[in-house]
Amino acid sequence: MSKALIVWGGWDGHEPEQVAAIFERILKEEQFEVEVSDTLDAYADAEKLLGLDLIVPLWTMGQIEQELVNNVSAAVQSGVGLAGLHGGMCDAFRNNVDWQFMTGGQWVAHPGNDGVEYTVNMKRGSSPLLDHIEDFQVKSEQYYLHVDPAVEVLATTRFPIVNGPHAANGPVDMPVVWTKRWGAGRVFYNSLGHHADIVEMKQVTEMMRSGFKWTAAGKALAQSRTEAVAEVYTGMADNQNH
Repeated sequence: MSKALIVWGGWDGHEPEQVAAIFERILKEEQFEVEVSDTLDAYADAEKLLGLDLIVPLWTMGQIEQELVNNVSAAVQSGVGLAGLHGGMCDAFRNNVDWQFMTGGQWVAHPGNDGVEYTVNMKRGSSPLLDHIEDFQVKSEQYYLHVDPAVEVLATTRFPIVNGPHAANGPVDMPVVWTKRWGAGRVFYNSLGHHADIVEMKQVTEMMRSGFKWTAAGKALAQSRTEAVAEVYTGMADNQNH
């Protein structure tokens, strides 16, 4: 059975406890063994993290010790999946650039604040991960992010909808959902999810379900590749000894 760790906390405005409960339900439906923690100390045991299949961060803003970021990063580099949404993953620990590098982006604005009506446009490309989801409307915060150019974008939204200094740049398509790689690990991010009711939307729930499964599946793949490489080197050493 795949093992997942959900770590929730930080700013209460994002309803992290309620969202953690939604994520726990989704993961258990997919037959994950789930641990839920409300302390960043959950990242302190580096060996334990390496034994997981999936880490789900749900912690908006706040501060984190560098050692804890290093532990999460090492686990993901080894093949453990990392998947999250909204501010809980890409507006966490604003002063830690290592976290931002790993997750693939950082929130910088939401023009119009909550209640902006906009379209989430699904982007058909090399990844079929979200091909079962069609474009949809949402009324929530519309995240403007600074985004790693290495990510693979799976959904976008068009800015500007609300006027502001950014509007002078003209129309831009901002990533809403992306994947990226961090070492041998898979990373999935979805900028939706300001409140628990948005996370409960069918499209958002199914995005997260797909993201959880895809990122967690990378662990076994990374292990099989490591074992294959080890077998090659073992065979080469055996040949040299004959």
